[in-house]
Amino acid sequence: MALKSLADAFHDELRDVLSAEKQLLKALPKMSKAATAPQLIRAFEKHLKETKAQVERVEKAFGDTGKAAKAKKCEAMEGLITEASSMMEEDASPEVMDALLIACAQKVEHYEIATYGTLCTWAEILGYSQALKLLKANIAEEEATDEALTALARTINAEADEPEE
Repeated sequence: MALKSLADAFHDELRDVLSAEKQLLKALPKMSKAATAPQLIRAFEKHLKETKAQVERVEKAFGDTGKAAKAKKCEAMEGLITEASSMMEEDASPEVMDALLIACAQKVEHYEIATYGTLCTWAEILGYSQALKLLKANIAEEEATDEALTALARTINAEADEPEE
């Protein structure tokens, strides 16, 4: 696909984030299963529900482009998920594993926040008001998830810092 305009770049990035969110739908249940702290499990389960809604919003955002909602493989998300999968295979205490899972999840959140921030800026410039509204809802959820993970990390990281007996 030739990217000759900002509208082309927007459409291409929208395809990329659709793939990213769909990949995350498959990864979150695995992360939830690997977690042991009940509050972390709940956070992953909550974000799974949000991610399902985010996929729907991204698909609706394609309406402003006049093009079909079709994903393009997001290499960045694939890498982040591969890294998280590798971490889940580590021989770590439950507390350390939870700390690692939070770190991996926050990398994902920061990637999504950056992507949605760019898409929101471009949607505004392009006059894609419906897409802007939908994408702003997604970035707000991503930011809230990141803040929730930071709050959980304060407790979980402290627990991971305590030596095993």
